[in-house]
Parts: sequence; C-alpha cells; structure tokens
Amino acid sequence: MNGNDAVLALIGIFDELEVSYMIVGSYSSNLYGVPRATKDADLVFHFESTDLSEIAKRLPEGVRFDEQSSFEMVTATRREILLLEGSNFKIELFHLSDDDFDQVRFKNRVVVQLDEETWVWAPRAEDVVIQKLRWAKGGNRSKDFADVVNILKVQGDMDFQHIERWCGEHGTTGLLEEARAETS
Repeated sequence: MNGNDAVLALIGIFDELEVSYMIVGSYSSNLYGVPRATKDADLVFHFESTDLSEIAKRLPEGVRFDEQSSFEMVTATRREILLLEGSNFKIELFHLSDDDFDQVRFKNRVVVQLDEETWVWAPRAEDVVIQKLRWAKGGNRSKDFADVVNILKVQGDMDFQHIERWCGEHGTTGLLEEARAETS
C-alpha cells in the first residue's frame, strides 16, 4: 500500500462512518494548481472522539495511529497522525478548530474530483490560497507560497474580495500581492 492508497482508504472509512472532513495541504493545492509530490496528506475533520477508536478498528493493514495526538504550531490545532508502515508517508488529521477562518473554510467546502474514481470534500480554491498564505507566513514555508502562485496561475475567476478580506485579517496581504505579481 502506498500513501495515496492509504488516503483513499481513510476517506472511504470517513464516508462509511459519515465523518465530516476535508482534504487540505498539498493534496488540496494539487487539486487547484500545479501538482507536486508530497510525503504526507493533511485532512481536517470534525467528529466525536469516540469515532477515533472506530476509525482505528477499520484502518487497513499497515496503517496505524501514532501513539499520541499532538499540537500543531502553524495551525494551532490538535492533530492525530497516521503512519504507513515501511514508508515515510504520514497522514495528519487536524481537528477542526474554533478559529473563525477554519470554521468558514469548513462550512464552504465543496466536493471535487481527486482522481478518475474518487470525489472528496475539499476547501474552495480561494480558501486554499488564504490558508497557504497563512502557513507561508506563520511557518515561513516557501513551498506554500509557491503553491499559491501556482493556484493563481491555473485558476481563472476567483473571489478576490473573499481572499483579500481574510488576508487582511491574517496579515498576509503583502504575501498575496507578491504572489499575484509573480503570476503577471
């Protein structure tokens, strides 16, 4: 089993259990921009803590939860980590936080096609841009800035009023302007 297979299996489990989720991180930027390789998958989820044990029971062989949940500094949220045995690939499950923007992007999520056979919940392209700029600033992560540039290059009509509003809230307007300048 490879990392992508593990992600698809997890999404299948979420669908079976009717767990609300959305795929974020590089998987979501790959949906809207220029795909790049990644060694992890990130998902935001909203469910009861008792669901974690049910998810653990259904995981395919070779995929397991890390022993402890942790706190992720860039997103300021709790996360669970799934490890793929024999691989460096991991799946990070971020608990939906009370942050205003996290709530908005989760509420506005859409169903998109991941591959020929799979449809998944994902943030809108605008919300991927906003969050990637937030990560680029908060974590000083150049790959997130590059993802934003690629999304802006690929996507045509975007709701820049929405993007600019949240970038103003997060102090990332300057980064957005830099990214837009790189697409010209």
